[in-house]
Amino acid sequence: MLLKPYRTSSIDWRPSPVVALATSADDSQIAAAREDGSLEIWLVSAGSVGWHHQLTIHGDSTCRVSSLVWCSVGSKGLSSGRLFSSSIDGSVSECDLFDLKQKIVLESIGVSIWQMAVAPINKLPALEEPRSQHFGNGYLNAKYEYNDSNDEESCESEDVSDSEQVHQKQVEDRHVAIACDDGAVRIYTISDSDKLIYHKSLPRVSGRTLSVTWSHDSNRIYSGSSDGLIRCWNAVLGHEIFRSTVALGGLCSGPELCIWSLLSLRCGTVVSADSTGSVQFWNGDNGTLLQAHSSHKGDVNALAAAPSQSRVFSAGSDGQVILYKLSSESLQSGNDKSSFEMMKKWVYVGYVRAHSHDVRALTMAVPISSEASLSDEANDLQDEKGKKVKRIRCREKKSLDFSYGKWAHFGVPMLVSAGDDAKLFAYSAKEFTRFSPHDVCPAPQRVPVHLVVNTSFNQTSFLLVQASYWLDVICVRVPDVGSSPYGGLVTTNIVARVKSKACRKIICSAMSNSGELFGYSDHIKSSLFALSRQAGQSTWTISKRQLPQELPSAHSMVFTSDGLRLLIAGHDRRIYIVDLESLRLQHTFIPRCEEHEKEGPPSEPPITKMFTSSDGQWLAAINCFGDIYIFNMELERQHWFISRLDGASVTAAGFPPQDNNVLIITTSSNQFYIFDVEARQLGEWSMQHTFTLPRRYQEFPGEVIGLSFSPSSSSHPSKSSSLVVYSARAMCSIDYGKPVDQDNENDLVNGALLKFQGSLTNMKWKHLLRESQTESKLNSRKNNFDLVVFRDPVLFIGHLSKHSILIVDKPWMEVVKAFDTPPVQRHIFGT
Repeated sequence: MLLKPYRTSSIDWRPSPVVALATSADDSQIAAAREDGSLEIWLVSAGSVGWHHQLTIHGDSTCRVSSLVWCSVGSKGLSSGRLFSSSIDGSVSECDLFDLKQKIVLESIGVSIWQMAVAPINKLPALEEPRSQHFGNGYLNAKYEYNDSNDEESCESEDVSDSEQVHQKQVEDRHVAIACDDGAVRIYTISDSDKLIYHKSLPRVSGRTLSVTWSHDSNRIYSGSSDGLIRCWNAVLGHEIFRSTVALGGLCSGPELCIWSLLSLRCGTVVSADSTGSVQFWNGDNGTLLQAHSSHKGDVNALAAAPSQSRVFSAGSDGQVILYKLSSESLQSGNDKSSFEMMKKWVYVGYVRAHSHDVRALTMAVPISSEASLSDEANDLQDEKGKKVKRIRCREKKSLDFSYGKWAHFGVPMLVSAGDDAKLFAYSAKEFTRFSPHDVCPAPQRVPVHLVVNTSFNQTSFLLVQASYWLDVICVRVPDVGSSPYGGLVTTNIVARVKSKACRKIICSAMSNSGELFGYSDHIKSSLFALSRQAGQSTWTISKRQLPQELPSAHSMVFTSDGLRLLIAGHDRRIYIVDLESLRLQHTFIPRCEEHEKEGPPSEPPITKMFTSSDGQWLAAINCFGDIYIFNMELERQHWFISRLDGASVTAAGFPPQDNNVLIITTSSNQFYIFDVEARQLGEWSMQHTFTLPRRYQEFPGEVIGLSFSPSSSSHPSKSSSLVVYSARAMCSIDYGKPVDQDNENDLVNGALLKFQGSLTNMKWKHLLRESQTESKLNSRKNNFDLVVFRDPVLFIGHLSKHSILIVDKPWMEVVKAFDTPPVQRHIFGT
């Protein structure tokens, strides 16, 4: 039976611009810093499965991040390395990816920091295979050369001059150069300690130092400033070697000519990007200008180079990402017509404009084949008898005929861009102008939404919408459409708005099934509120409930189904159970990866997702890397531990209301698991079908972000085995009580009902509905894993009843119009 779709686009959704990007030391992860202080970690993926948003670290919105560096120095064995961010307030923080917090490693130096650059590693570690080397935003972030056999030319390294001795740097004492607003470049040492150690400062210059980079041998530092000069420094002695005037090759020289980014290539060439729209190539040995390109129509904000060093990318305020390629020309030598010499030069290849606003950052990344390579966690599931269960491995899948699948392959570098439109795009580094860029996050900073139906307020349905600094409780009224299969638009109105104290960013929130209680947590504390209304009155009242003082701030919170207990996953990696009648702490869980592990302080990663069964017996707690901890809340002890499934992270989970012992899990590798919690094993359906999931689901558009079950009802106690799995791009109806259907060539276009829902009138809806019903009759043999593709980004999908769902979406152009800055103006021919 087709679900009757209702929808609303009234949710306020304003994602924050991306101001900086960085790639991990092993090239498998991307860090994106946003203007509101939050930091996102993305796992780079190839094929049709897409990227995975692994975790978010909420920072201080008053301290804008200016740059990111992610390096292997002092990483204490972590393959991804250590991630540092600098701020306009002059401080440097390290992002703790295990505890999901930022810690200050350099207190404010009193002036703004514009950019950081880590000195490259010159020597390959022993017994280690060469990996790809990439540059992004003016810093060298990896260690080895990538051999791109398809490149016509390569930028070969040249020997340094005799006067500059090569000093091999060990991993433990790498330096970071910081470009400061007072005109100085300060150099600090990164070690295993929690602080940056001051090393030296280069002489202060006129203007602001805006960009900095190291030479490939770490002997020289290049800095760019607001006076239009590039300066080359001896990194050991600290004196100036030469300076170059950017205005000579640029369009003009105003009162301030800002050099926003610098890039040093292995062949000794230095690339500069400035506020005149120019990208210039310089001889890094003597500072002479080699070539200048003025293809941008505004400030050039970022530079990046492909691992082969024969391709350079630039991006700027005109929304363009431009490719320059190193090519060779044969020139006649003197009067001898038979003598030729090769001359290399950088030529403009083309541009791609995927962003609607300024592009702020570029970086290079390499897709991974499995998340399992990022962790040394246990590779087996264990049952209650301690027997090892072989991990579930995915079969190799054939990519669909999509553009992204044609060029995104494991181990092949790709370019990533981000900017003021809050989006991230991935491009083919080899075939940049041939393929369209891939939209990594169609719904950036998706607004968390929670739906409760059949509340104690006359069966009214509520939406709890979590904005950055407030919570909205929204009443949802469904129109009476009779037996029509088209649902239409629901009516929404705000019942209450609760603002966070002192404008602190809200991290998580939850609402009880009765609608009477809701709460949230910021980075300081958790808060609980009660919603009430006098009988016969339309005025709503909000009262605050006092939670126990010992409760910490939370990464996640959830109410039990009966609304009698509140569960809080604290930042201290403990899970607290609060009795809501007495408002006292009832019990505390400490997640363990071993069932019989000795008592001690928490040692597992923070819990970021929690789900409870409808009978209140089971709690599934999931950490940020995908490990699952099952607790029996009746016996108040841990029942089971499930290591991350096939090395993948958990994207969504839940207990069906009609079956309390069933836990359903979806992963970032687009796998679907059903567990029998009480028996501590995979469910029978998963044992039969996990290896034979339809390709249309394994290549589901976008990352799965949620599940929705048909609500249980005392008047309809029959057990239902159907659910809806959804991403920002599509949804899939699954019935785990039925077998898996075979794939059909038309599966990915099935679902015309919702494909263009964003801007259709009722008449057009009815027309598409008739088409969808006709198509359903033609494909009536298939009633499981049906796919529906959306045009507009979807924020949330939830069941209103057994036969109807609510879709919360937002046309992207409406989001763009709400940005603080207008889109880039594009000239249209003939206007």
